[in-house]
Amino acid sequence: MNKETFCKELEKLGITLKEEQLSALEVYCNYLLEVNMHTNLTAIKEEEQVYLKHFYDSLTLVKAIDLKNVNTVIDIGSGAGFPGLVLKIVFPNLEVTLLDSNNKKINFLKDLIKKLGIKGVHLVHGRAEDFVKDHRETFDLVTGRAVSNMSILSELCLPFTKKEGYFIALKGANEEEIEDAKKAIQILGGEIENRIKFKLPIEESERNIIKIKKVKRTLDIYPRRFEKIRKSPLK
Repeated sequence: MNKETFCKELEKLGITLKEEQLSALEVYCNYLLEVNMHTNLTAIKEEEQVYLKHFYDSLTLVKAIDLKNVNTVIDIGSGAGFPGLVLKIVFPNLEVTLLDSNNKKINFLKDLIKKLGIKGVHLVHGRAEDFVKDHRETFDLVTGRAVSNMSILSELCLPFTKKEGYFIALKGANEEEIEDAKKAIQILGGEIENRIKFKLPIEESERNIIKIKKVKRTLDIYPRRFEKIRKSPLK
């Protein structure tokens, strides 16, 4: 996806980029590819793939929610900033927290944010099950993109979500995984409000956006330690 196609496809989502936003994404892409030559940030190594599979894919979240009406966002397992930092560039009204356990990726984001001169982004090097202790049910929107399967991801994300707020997962094509997670989502106080299936432009790979509303408080016993979540996902 070249930049011209990127902008045209975003317009179909109702997003028209300002010149400074497009410029910021160009800096993001170039720096990502530069650092990725010596530090493993992403398997993607081509500009056109960054625009399609990282930038465009991140922004498809607008299919599920109006980000102009959201204040606080936390991106769990943000990696090199997808989708959280991309959302912040395009929707500057957001107060965004990017959480990841990989310090190299957090350091990359720290340097990138300095280059971009962006305010209102908080970087956290740590694990979700630790950070949640002081941030339980404090975010309007919690996102996670291909971090783990839906049962695991739900246990990591829903405890951060405010009641009446949303946890929105960006996933590939896996019907069984989503079905298996329904009980876990219910246990954790969530309810699937919408599921949006679509195909990425050009390559037409399948995507799923699962929009989960927080309808009741998550019990304090969740999330468990990650090793236990991974070995015994809620079902």
